[in-house]
Amino acid sequence: MILTILGGGGFRVPLVYSALLSDHGPGRVTELRLFDADPARLGVVARVLADMAEGVPDAPAVRTFTALPAALPGTDFIFSAIRVGGLEGRAADERIALAHGVIGQETVGAGGISYALRTIPVVLDIAESVKKHAPHAWFINFTNPAGVITEVMTRVLGNKVVGICDSPVGLARRCLLAAGIHRGAAAFRDGSVEIDYIGLNHLGWLRGLVVDGADVLPRLLSDDGAIESFEEGRLFGASWIKALGAVPNEYLHYYYFRREALDADRRAHTTRGAYLARQQSSFYSGLAAANDGGAEPAQGVPSSKAAFRLWEKTKLDREETYMQSNRDAAGTFERDAEDLVSGGYEAVALAIMRAISQGESARLILNVPNKGTLAELDADAVIEAPCLVDAGGARLLPAKPLPDYARGLVVNAKAVERATIDAALTGSRRSAYTAMAMNPLVDSVRVAEALLHDYIGHFKELQYLR
Repeated sequence: MILTILGGGGFRVPLVYSALLSDHGPGRVTELRLFDADPARLGVVARVLADMAEGVPDAPAVRTFTALPAALPGTDFIFSAIRVGGLEGRAADERIALAHGVIGQETVGAGGISYALRTIPVVLDIAESVKKHAPHAWFINFTNPAGVITEVMTRVLGNKVVGICDSPVGLARRCLLAAGIHRGAAAFRDGSVEIDYIGLNHLGWLRGLVVDGADVLPRLLSDDGAIESFEEGRLFGASWIKALGAVPNEYLHYYYFRREALDADRRAHTTRGAYLARQQSSFYSGLAAANDGGAEPAQGVPSSKAAFRLWEKTKLDREETYMQSNRDAAGTFERDAEDLVSGGYEAVALAIMRAISQGESARLILNVPNKGTLAELDADAVIEAPCLVDAGGARLLPAKPLPDYARGLVVNAKAVERATIDAALTGSRRSAYTAMAMNPLVDSVRVAEALLHDYIGHFKELQYLR
């Protein structure tokens, strides 16, 4: 089986390759194709993967491409993890938003709208290329904002597109551990642990956690100490989680604690995007120099598998500093060992591949079209909810209606997404302005207009808006 990763020079690609190396079942991936417009980044990632494959029998072959039409023919699955404008673009999104006194987070704030407006035209071109060169391939979208991008791509590729995020299953795993229950990762996929989670990407709530037929979430929510023993519990506080009767996705911290989150962002030494841009630049330039015969990429890193070891070190720093300003806003706490374990994009993606190609059904939380699951949204609106995946693709499982605490936020967020999509498809500056003004993290129509003006002025990718 052939897997192609778009954005194959990206930092997270080794996570996917690690999952592929551990998969020895029938229908395993034998060839991994990496596509990226930047050959230097591709070379760095290929070196990390070569270190990982050393000594592993039958490791998937790795091929690199800088032309998309050459990478697609014959592929069975496509992962998309692109970032239009790079991390420097993310840093600019955040910087411009903060200059106007609003949160600029890359998926939920003004920055998320700017990012989506840059990305949608690019992914539409990708979808058309996939339709032409790999019409039978399944498309698994990692690219943020995941819900928006998945919804756009389904317009071209139909039901062969699914969007994934590791936040929901990571949240469920931490809640299960906080309740004193230890189950392996497979339990979340085979149905022995059922996750009642509903919402949109980066805007959802865990409402139930059923183990062996019994919902253990009420027991967890009755214990303040247990609630505040895991990351989301510390972010939101026991009193608010108990008031909701559900555990919010970590990104809802920006909505529920907007004032505190904005204050923490303003006090931070640097924005998250700027921090990651410097970190990634150091990682790539160091290994690129070593590829060209330069010095060792990092002082103190052993020469054996040096590229992989530097990647591991950089990844650990990335995880330790994740959502740092939000944790500062909640009272400055460090992430513990369990918090550093993500839900695992790579595990979710591999489970989708095996379910579709081998008929091994799996229960996963995915981004797919609503199709009547939530009465408040139309059939084509992409939501994030539990699905059953098998050889026929992903199908939403029955879900309870949206609770009162979620309804307004979900409907509003989808309206923002739809206005953003319309702006990207039609070039309408008016729709982009409407999207910015409707975003609840932008607290003034006048500020929304100024934000859009500055984003268009900064990014050449937004010059199409008129």
